Amino acid sequence: MAEHFLPRSKVKTPEGDIVPDVATPEQSQKKRDVQFVLQPIWFLLAVAALVGVLLLPIESLAWEGQVALAVLAFAIVLWVTEAVSYPVSAFLIISLIAVLLGLSTDPETGDIVGTSSALGTGLQGFSTSALALVAAALLLAGAMQATGLHERLALWVMKLAGDKTSNILIGAIVIATLLAFFVPSATARAGAVVPILLGMVAAFGLSTNSKMASLLVITAVQAVSIWNVGIQTAAAQNFVALNFIQDEFGQTISWGQWFIWAAPWSVLMSIALFFIMRASIKPEADSISGGRELIEQKLEELGPMSGREKRLVAVAVLLLFVWATGDILHPVSAPVATVIAVSYMLLPKVGVFDWKTAQDLVSWGTLIVFAVGISLGTFLLDTGAASWLSEQTFGAMGLDSMPLLATIALVSLFNILIHLGFASATSLASALIPVFIALSTTIAAGDASIGFVVIQQFVICFGFLLPVSAPQNMLAYGTGAFTRGEFLKTGIPLTIVAYLLVLLFSATYWDWMGLI
Repeated sequence: MAEHFLPRSKVKTPEGDIVPDVATPEQSQKKRDVQFVLQPIWFLLAVAALVGVLLLPIESLAWEGQVALAVLAFAIVLWVTEAVSYPVSAFLIISLIAVLLGLSTDPETGDIVGTSSALGTGLQGFSTSALALVAAALLLAGAMQATGLHERLALWVMKLAGDKTSNILIGAIVIATLLAFFVPSATARAGAVVPILLGMVAAFGLSTNSKMASLLVITAVQAVSIWNVGIQTAAAQNFVALNFIQDEFGQTISWGQWFIWAAPWSVLMSIALFFIMRASIKPEADSISGGRELIEQKLEELGPMSGREKRLVAVAVLLLFVWATGDILHPVSAPVATVIAVSYMLLPKVGVFDWKTAQDLVSWGTLIVFAVGISLGTFLLDTGAASWLSEQTFGAMGLDSMPLLATIALVSLFNILIHLGFASATSLASALIPVFIALSTTIAAGDASIGFVVIQQFVICFGFLLPVSAPQNMLAYGTGAFTRGEFLKTGIPLTIVAYLLVLLFSATYWDWMGLI
């Protein structure tokens, strides 16, 4: 049955995540041909956006702020069009900050800022504790892949689910939920469960593009996005918001506090996902004959748990306990705990995997994009560009005179719509969270400022509408299990429910819990 699972050949996503290559050679070549023609055009468009913003007569903003806006415009065009890969865009952003800011005049002294000093501004995101946490989390996800523990967990859950389609659907949601606690990478979680689901579909004699495959695969990746909200450590974009919140408001948000706020929302969304998927896609059968046998065969192929897997389970459970009890039972922060755990996992003999394996499995591109995103966002905040952009974008809407709930409703809708152009939630958070922080000051949110920003970060995690809305969606779409239309058919009602739940929680639960 092994042939029913995804090919073992690998490719890299624009952020550098290593995923199975599921496209045919013809599809891959066609995509490369289209990219070859369009990429230079998109890059020139990004340069035009940069120059255009630099030439704007903005009297209400200092030149440094205008440089920040120009670099942001350049970055957004690159991120939306994927004219270059995300890591390459990160290096271009650093270069632009170093040159444009470095050749500018310091308004206080009248001297040239200097490219060395400006380079420090472009690299400041590499010195944050959040970067250490993201790096350690990516290494933890790599350890899961190296040992195959995430696949074993997924197989155990699917074995319990049985052969009925409804139970398998629930199993797919449970897997996404369970792995969100231990695998801090949405792409890795999708990469663990999608091959198993397709294997079960193939065991029943159905094709990869069958309704059954569409139902199960879409459910799995939508559940991954849902729990990006519920678990603080489930996605890198959450750390972007946390870093800005800590820098601007001087307050940290513990893993447990985030879980109390967000997990109930994700639980309700998971329930909604089940019913939406059952109503939207009708599978060919109500059960998969031979599905349980396939799962048992795969478990037999994995063999008994190795010593490495057992040690990784112990580390993961202990780490989850430390995350959840931070500031309650001990003073150890999540970044420190995670770095210590990864340090142990990399030790020879007693650890889980070695550095050479880690180098191959970790998405270093994601780390670079994360750090540069922090640098760009901090640049926007420090120069006043974020405040200016917030006033220009939201000022005409009169948000400062609206109730907070109405502001959350309008800004969340804006957030959902702009996400349609972004394939990377990390990049989206880097661009928007500084603006939302500035907006919270404009609308005088007061004690609710942090809550307002956190809620918008929840919305940034939405990736329900299009296959290009998130890397895990693109991974699943590459299997050919569903069409864009099928994904949109399920994504529209899911997004509507998610949006309404955000408003309901803002009016009730999050208010009661002191988030806003």
